[in-house]
Amino acid sequence: MTPHFPRTCLSAVLLGALLSGCTAWPLAVGPDYRLPGLSLPASWLAPPVAPLVAPAESLARWWQQLNDPLLDRLVGEALAGSLDLRLAQARLRQARASRAQAVSGFFPALTASTGASRSKAAQVIGAQPERTIYDAGFDASWEIDVFGGTRRAVEAATADQAASAASLENARVSLVAEVAQNYVELRSYQRRLGIARDNLSSQSETLQITEWRNQAGLASSSDVEQARTNRAQTRAGIPDLEVGLAAAENRLAVLLGRQPGALHGELANPQPLPTVKASIGAGIPADVLRQRPDLIVAERTLAAETARVGQKLAARYPSLALGGSFGWQAYSFAALGGSDTLLRAVSGTLAATLFDGGKLRSAVDIQSAVQEQALISYEASVLTALEEVENALTAYAASRERVDARRAAAEAARNAATLTRDLYQSGLADFQKVLETERTRLTAEDNLATAEATVLTSLIKLYKALGGGWEQPATAQQSPEDKIS
Repeated sequence: MTPHFPRTCLSAVLLGALLSGCTAWPLAVGPDYRLPGLSLPASWLAPPVAPLVAPAESLARWWQQLNDPLLDRLVGEALAGSLDLRLAQARLRQARASRAQAVSGFFPALTASTGASRSKAAQVIGAQPERTIYDAGFDASWEIDVFGGTRRAVEAATADQAASAASLENARVSLVAEVAQNYVELRSYQRRLGIARDNLSSQSETLQITEWRNQAGLASSSDVEQARTNRAQTRAGIPDLEVGLAAAENRLAVLLGRQPGALHGELANPQPLPTVKASIGAGIPADVLRQRPDLIVAERTLAAETARVGQKLAARYPSLALGGSFGWQAYSFAALGGSDTLLRAVSGTLAATLFDGGKLRSAVDIQSAVQEQALISYEASVLTALEEVENALTAYAASRERVDARRAAAEAARNAATLTRDLYQSGLADFQKVLETERTRLTAEDNLATAEATVLTSLIKLYKALGGGWEQPATAQQSPEDKIS
């Protein structure tokens, strides 16, 4: 190669160094993001119904405290196969690619080209009317980030990426809670079906006894029809419970990324409800800002929209673009590369919009309004989160009190039904009393089963409100005021 080629390379290196040095320019117009200051209560209003433990010790895998191996396995399968999680993961990959695209604005664009053209001149111009021109070379161009438009774009894309990552974690939180809730509902429906069928069997025995007494002249035909009506009403309620059971089972299958009915074999055998642990990791209200990924999504979205205000504002300032090219041009391909065929050029352009009818200014105003909306959404999300935790704590406390009362009522109803039927068989009680106590027994036992399931669903809602179901990285264990990088 000719001696001039190293000098050309040196020029390109110097141009690249100049462009790279411009990335360190300190100016970035627009507002710098600051985490909004929010006034949070020091403790929850709802009184604790159980000892509070450190959230980090109990929230990440709270479902394991229910001591149900099958539930643990279902949650694991859901985390591995959920379509909602796959969708959130795809969005996170999109956000990462968008950030990489924004970062590319810091670097020059370098292109290479080669070609040939043939031209024919008029006969009067020269002795060679037809010529072929060969050329090859490189072009570099870059718009210097003088006022921080690119830096604000990267800042916004970085915040968007963090919001997408938090959205993925929020999907995990919702998925785990929904799997656990549907599992509890399924076990509750199985238990309620068992209660209804046991009562149906008992009422069938009562009907048979009444028929025998009617044949012996000790009971009226009206008693027989009332017994038959009582049994038919109980049987009529069973299909509704079967529909609820099938819906919970099918929902569980879909949450795991499987077809409806795929879990029927493993879930068909009734099992007791999971147990409730005594301690609850409620923590303090300030912990909610760190624990709930949906609040992280709202906060990072606010950071992104704040950065975009600066990005829009930078478009109103002048832009500086540098360009450079070098290459070769000759009348034959073999001559390319010679010193007399070398072409070099360096250019710089400073451009500014003098008048656009207020278009760029309006773009800043629009983005400022979007940023204000994001701020309001963040503040509203925090208030909603606090409300959900308070309501969940209150509901959990009430459900525990309710189940104690209904357990006592169910026990009394069972005893009353047994005693009344024995008295009826002995001719010491009216048949109407038998029917009444049997209906009361069915209602009380069904209410108890529902109440015990409500304790668990209230606990699941509490853990979801607290942001349980995902494990925060150690680097993110900061106070709300310090977690913005």
